[in-house]
Amino acid sequence: MRIYNFTDNDDVEIIARQGPFQVIEWKRDLSVTYGGAAAAWFASEMNVRRRQVVCTLDGRNGVTVQAGAMQWTAGNIHATTGLKGVGDFIGKLARGAVTNESAIKPEYVGTGTLVLEPTYRHILLIDPAQMGGSLTVNDGMFYACESTVRQRAVMVSRPSAMVAGGEGLFNLALEGQGTVALESPVPASELVTIDLENDELKVDGNFAVAWTTGLQFTVERSGKTLIGSAASGEGLVNVYRGVGRVLLAPVAANAADPNMGSGIA
Repeated sequence: MRIYNFTDNDDVEIIARQGPFQVIEWKRDLSVTYGGAAAAWFASEMNVRRRQVVCTLDGRNGVTVQAGAMQWTAGNIHATTGLKGVGDFIGKLARGAVTNESAIKPEYVGTGTLVLEPTYRHILLIDPAQMGGSLTVNDGMFYACESTVRQRAVMVSRPSAMVAGGEGLFNLALEGQGTVALESPVPASELVTIDLENDELKVDGNFAVAWTTGLQFTVERSGKTLIGSAASGEGLVNVYRGVGRVLLAPVAANAADPNMGSGIA
């Protein structure tokens, strides 16, 4: 099987590779109408471009993707639910309900090429080993991973404060050997990496893209008292404590244009 005019197209650039994944970027959108050409040109100049994840399957390990993310496959590839029994099904339903992720993520196995839907967001390729063996991600950022990577829901500390801060009670943790693909509002080059060694990090807002699962994550008042918090003007802040790594974006995850998610035409 050979595929032409795709990754070898002169308008396509491979910007990242890791594990079975390649991230390609379309340098220009040549499908726009006359009226949208100027906006498309300025968007491209500001690095607002379509990106896609291309997965190469060799028959040994599969790839798990967010539900609805597949665009096309070529070769002997078929989709499975990845379920290992009734207990696994119930567990995935529960995890999906609390993490705002799809309950059942299809797993693609076989040999060939799997291409995911284009997105205007940036794609981060991360090995959990880079985050101490397990990383926790913010809601809606999971895009794909090797099937060797395990998924589980982790509950944050002090759930009452999480409700008050408008955050979710659970996040998705990814652990084990393999590569994870995340959708990010910013490119990897803009991520701020903070390594904590029995330290404390306070963040005013939803700026963390991923963090080491072993860190204690809570939402707390910025001051020791209600009056102190009010005086600081910050209110509640996200707090990370312990030993591990936090990846911070300069803009909040929900600050990106909602029309620039995955699944565009």
